[in-house]
Amino acid sequence: MKQPITALLLAGLLATTAVQAEERTDHFEGETSATLEQAVSNFSATNRQLAELLAQPELEPSDLGTIHELTYTLENALEKINEEVADMAIALEEVHQGSETGDVELVRANGETYLGAAQTLVP
Repeated sequence: MKQPITALLLAGLLATTAVQAEERTDHFEGETSATLEQAVSNFSATNRQLAELLAQPELEPSDLGTIHELTYTLENALEKINEEVADMAIALEEVHQGSETGDVELVRANGETYLGAAQTLVP
């Protein structure tokens, strides 16, 4: 029961991010996240930068500009993470179905796919 709910929540988050991206004029692209590994790295590093800026007692206009630019990288990373998590949910469902029907090959193939991505998110 948890997997469908998680997948629906993640799909909703992805859709919200996509709508927000379409509603504004992109004038800064941010760092791209072509792979899950790159997305997790960008997400982690950029969150650290954002936290440092937000920890300042006062935010200058230049800080707000930097934060604005950081959000593009974070949005790119989240978009890729959401795509990959959706794929993980599909692979995990295949593992689930294969385990019910005794399909060892389905379980192995999809289990390896799932674990490869999952271990990138949570080492």
